[in-house]
Parts: sequence; C-alpha cells; structure tokens
Amino acid sequence: MDARTEERTWTVGELAGDLGITTRTLRFYEAEGLITPARAGSNRVYGPREHARMRLILRGRRFGMTLAECREIVDMYTGAESSEQRQLTTLLARLDAIAEDLERRRADLDRTLTEVTDVADQCRNRLTELGLEE
Repeated sequence: MDARTEERTWTVGELAGDLGITTRTLRFYEAEGLITPARAGSNRVYGPREHARMRLILRGRRFGMTLAECREIVDMYTGAESSEQRQLTTLLARLDAIAEDLERRRADLDRTLTEVTDVADQCRNRLTELGLEE
C-alpha cells in the first residue's frame, strides 16, 4: 500500500462536521476555487490539502480577511521554504493591520462606553434630584 492510499480523506459531511461548518460553506469555497476536492463518482473526497486550506481560510475569515486575501495566503503555500517565507511575511503584515484596526475599534468602544456611562450617571443624578429615583 502506498502512502497516498493511507492518507486520511473526508466526505463533504465529515469535513464540514470536523471544521464546524455547513456543507454549503464547503461547496461555496469549492465554487470560489479555493479548494478542489477529488471526485469518487459524484461524491466529493477531501484530502489533507483541502482540510489544511479550509482551516487557513476559516481562520483568515475569523480574523476579518477577505476571500481574496485568504486566497493569496493559501495559494502561496507549496511546501517550498521560499514560498512559506513569503506566505508568512504576507500573513504577518495582514495580521499586523488587523491588530491595529482592532486596537482602534477597542479605543472607540472604550470612549463610547465611557460616554454612555457618564450620560447614564447624569440621568440617574437628575432623577434623584427630581425625587424620581429609579
């Protein structure tokens, strides 16, 4: 038996379940050309490559990356050291930009929360002054 025969494979339902997504999601990424499962008759057969690509794509999407950005990252991977270095450099640059954006959003949320709390305190104080406590 060769090594390829021993590789783990998944059906569409198995891979969806393993990744915690719907089969429709897998079909979407296939239609977008991000994954290319093998076929056994009319059934899709997903191997380790598709599994790894889907994990990278889903992580990128959670981080706020676009499909194009996810495609750029996963398409760079070929196993060659130079490709891996380029992939990691590109990913790191995008992650740094995402972190900066999240920090800005957190600062905005903190400011807004402070304002909301201040206005709520003013409302409570005024209600107390009017003798209409909550």
